[in-house]
Amino acid sequence: MSRIRGRFEALKAQGRTALVPYVTAGDPNPEVTVPLMHAMVEAGADILELGVPFSDPMADGPVIQRASERALEHHVSLRNVLEMVRSFREKDADTPVILMGYLNPIEIMGYETFAEAASEAGVDGVLTVDIPPEESEEFLAALRPRELDPIFLLAPTSTDERIKRICNAASGFVYYVSVKGITGAANLAVNEVAAKVSEIRSVTDLPVGVGFGIKNAETAKTVSTIADAVIVGSALVSRVEALADRPDEIAPSLAELLSGMREAMDSE
Repeated sequence: MSRIRGRFEALKAQGRTALVPYVTAGDPNPEVTVPLMHAMVEAGADILELGVPFSDPMADGPVIQRASERALEHHVSLRNVLEMVRSFREKDADTPVILMGYLNPIEIMGYETFAEAASEAGVDGVLTVDIPPEESEEFLAALRPRELDPIFLLAPTSTDERIKRICNAASGFVYYVSVKGITGAANLAVNEVAAKVSEIRSVTDLPVGVGFGIKNAETAKTVSTIADAVIVGSALVSRVEALADRPDEIAPSLAELLSGMREAMDSE
């Protein structure tokens, strides 16, 4: 059983919703990332989503684009990110870690090489924004024997046929993008999100995570009532950016936001 599946099953037994924070690896410098990962777990994170810096992050808004730029100034590569996960695993063997990024760095490394290196480093899932299931057969064939869960995105515009196709290809959970557009772009329309999550659940037993538009404890609490995971990214990365010249303050600031979300979610 993958760590991701095991974590969702444990949370379900407790009647709790997963809290999944996203940060960009290497932002604002490589030394911050691993201690920040541990701080987020201590603050209540159940699964970590770690962004792989990329020069053209098409699904990401300005906040996360700038995070990639800051990391790339330090020449943070996919291999560096894997080393960060390996370092994290020296103290935490339980918290699932998902890599979120784009296909180009993986293709350069090679699917089999990447899958082997990711598995050895302690990665649990891979969310590759720009590879649709129709083109992912070779990639999935490299991931699955190593118990690496492929995570796919669903959108408000996804048709019934598209939802079924993506859910059939995915494992671990499926990620519902709750707003049209890029990360950090808009506010949540809760009733619309609830209806779409219900539609997704009608065709899959996989947990459904909801991300984009979750900014504070109130929105996290609301989404926790309709989803299996609350995924928060831009709200955290904005704090990283604001404190980029004071890196010692980053972990406490993000922990404060996450612990407030965790408390609000658990009070529901």
